Amino acid sequence: MADDAVVMERETAEDAGVSRVYEAGYHIMPTVKEEDIEKTVARIRGIVEKAGGSFIAEGAPVLMRLSFPIYPSTGGKKNAQDRAYFGWLKFESPVSASEELAESLKKDPEILRSIVFRTVREETRAKMKAPQLREVKRTDTLKSMPRKSEESAPVSEEQIDKAIETLTLD
Repeated sequence: MADDAVVMERETAEDAGVSRVYEAGYHIMPTVKEEDIEKTVARIRGIVEKAGGSFIAEGAPVLMRLSFPIYPSTGGKKNAQDRAYFGWLKFESPVSASEELAESLKKDPEILRSIVFRTVREETRAKMKAPQLREVKRTDTLKSMPRKSEESAPVSEEQIDKAIETLTLD
């Protein structure tokens, strides 16, 4: 256990001046007013900027239903939260800035849950693709056959009048 701490200290000391790309995802408490959400996000961005980080991309917080309730302890009571404002930041900064951000997110009472992890600069979100339909050759289709037309001699007006009379008399 002590060896693990020494290894972590060495990695932190070696990486202190190196900038890396990180992504932070966070859930803001649903009790925060909509007009105050931007202030909370500004505080998060301020931590990264203060440490010399630069932003790559950002997702504005959106109120969403959580997959399962989270029970944060507020004022000695545990209240179930089933909704939260989810937002994310992608930024480049020194290792120390990412660690500082992770710690401040854990301590912030307006943040329900958060995660900070190392990632790549490129776009990593999956693109939605339409499902590929396979082509099926149908064997049950009807083929059109040419109709046989009856050839008849021209009909005179007398024959038409007779046919009408016989139909109307019946």
